[in-house]
Amino acid sequence: MDKVVEELYRIGIVPVIAIDDAKDAEPLAKALIDGGLPCAEVTFRTDAAEEAIKIIAEKFPEMVVGAGTVLTPEQADRAKAAGAKFVVSPGFNRKVVEHCIKEGIPMVPGTATPGEVEQAIELGLDVVKFFPAEQNGGIAKIKAMAGPYTKMHFMPTGGVNKNNVNDYLSFNKVVCAGGSWMVKKDMIAAGKFDEIKALVEDAVDVMLGFKLKHVGINSANEDEANTTADCFDKLFGFTKKVGNSSIFAGTAVEVMKSKGRGTCGHIAIGTNNVDRAVYHLQRKGFKFDESSFGYDAQGHLKVAYLADEIGGFGVHLGLND
Repeated sequence: MDKVVEELYRIGIVPVIAIDDAKDAEPLAKALIDGGLPCAEVTFRTDAAEEAIKIIAEKFPEMVVGAGTVLTPEQADRAKAAGAKFVVSPGFNRKVVEHCIKEGIPMVPGTATPGEVEQAIELGLDVVKFFPAEQNGGIAKIKAMAGPYTKMHFMPTGGVNKNNVNDYLSFNKVVCAGGSWMVKKDMIAAGKFDEIKALVEDAVDVMLGFKLKHVGINSANEDEANTTADCFDKLFGFTKKVGNSSIFAGTAVEVMKSKGRGTCGHIAIGTNNVDRAVYHLQRKGFKFDESSFGYDAQGHLKVAYLADEIGGFGVHLGLND
């Protein structure tokens, strides 16, 4: 399960889809991939689910496709045979969970109470679904339950949308969030795959939350850096703050005391999650200088420079404030 969880964590949002006609599976999967979310939880609420999973798994092997609403061991077996890389259930059915563990099927059972979380821990699981998330207290309830269960991680689904998805994803015990707002059932049935792609792109943009943090200017020495910072202070009232290697003029300008990265300097871009930002930008073909990577105590990225300059500036990602 570890590799699947790691991939879902980097992707961030798992589209939860219900397909009535298996012919829609291929164009829908392509829309999800092209939009930036190469994953899906295909719910077993419809007769076409098994065939849809099979089509997606065969046509798009790079996609992390799972089966949702798995209620019986027999459904779990069918999902695995169709090519599902993981299965999800809405509740905690011990018979289904034990079967999946025995058969080596990555399983994310639904939970809503501490008792169910403890059952999952007893069976050796460290990731559970929290469902229905909003109706059961949302991120506040997850944070409360995560307190005593320090090694448990959650996949909230149910009521997650564009407006609250980052409330969930900002908590370090949330692996990813499941949502259906970008893949409504009627849109799939109507063949509106271009619209679905656009909604997926918007969801990724919202999740990553890119913002300009500051611009860094290279200087030859500390005296030159002071002179430059003074100019911004006198012009715009950007108060100087002297640091070890640079001088900030307000929060928008950082003047380096010596030549740093980039021919002219650097541009700092903030994001809600550097791990996810690097993953999604790499999918678009951008390369990173791995020697620049900095990590926090939990092993997550906190800084990463693009491999190439833009307009003479090095560009690095960091966390939004």
